Parts: sequence; C-alpha cells; structure tokens
Amino acid sequence: SAGKGTSLVGLSFSGAIGLTFLLLSCGLEQFGVYWPLFVLIFYVLSPVPHFISRRLDDGDSASNACRELAYFLTTGIVVSAFGLPVVLARKEVVSDVLGGACGLVMAGNAVIFLTIFGFFLVFGGGDDFSWEQW
Repeated sequence: SAGKGTSLVGLSFSGAIGLTFLLLSCGLEQFGVYWPLFVLIFYVLSPVPHFISRRLDDGDSASNACRELAYFLTTGIVVSAFGLPVVLARKEVVSDVLGGACGLVMAGNAVIFLTIFGFFLVFGGGDDFSWEQW
C-alpha cells in the first residue's frame, strides 16, 4: 500500500539522520574518537527481545511473562545505549565527549530508537505481518 511505502521512506530518512548524528560524534576532527560507535550494538540488540516474544507468544492473554520480560530487556538495552556515552564522558575515556560528542550521540540515540519504535508501530501491528510484503 502507498501508506506503508511512504512510511518506509520516512523511517529510512529518520534512520539516516540518526546515524548521521552518531557518525558526526565520532568523525568530527575536534572529537576524533570512535568509542561512541559501540552504541550500534544496542541498536541491533534492541528489537531482538520483541522478536523472540512475538515468536513465543500464545496470543490468548492480555499480558504474559514472556512479553513483560521482552519489554524489560528492551528497556534495559535502550537505557544502556543512552548511558554508554555518559559513562565514557564521566570516565574521561574520551576527552571531549561530555560536550559535543555526547550530545550528538544522545540526539542520534533518540532519533534511532524513535525510528525503531515507528517501524514496529507501522509494520508490526497486524497478525498478517510478514517480511515478504515489502
């Protein structure tokens, strides 16, 4: 459908903006560090608990332990992604991360996680969801 195609383009654009923030936090000459790129691991891991819980979900109850555990693990992954640049800045592993680079990583995190959330809102709502539809 045209609505999902437009949504996919918008989500792709916002994902590119978020990754641009992340790469700017690493690549700008005054920062010159690549430690913040470790948040890419959190971007990849964040949807995994949701995929596992949807695979194991029986669907007949309003709330189940598997889904609640998936929400908990996803929340932990997202909080860790926001915490990593702060820990790096406080530990002074990266000299200027506290100022500009940490802010760019935080902005990139917000945009990327909102993009991932938007993807699940647009494409993950129905029972007829399959990866082959687009």
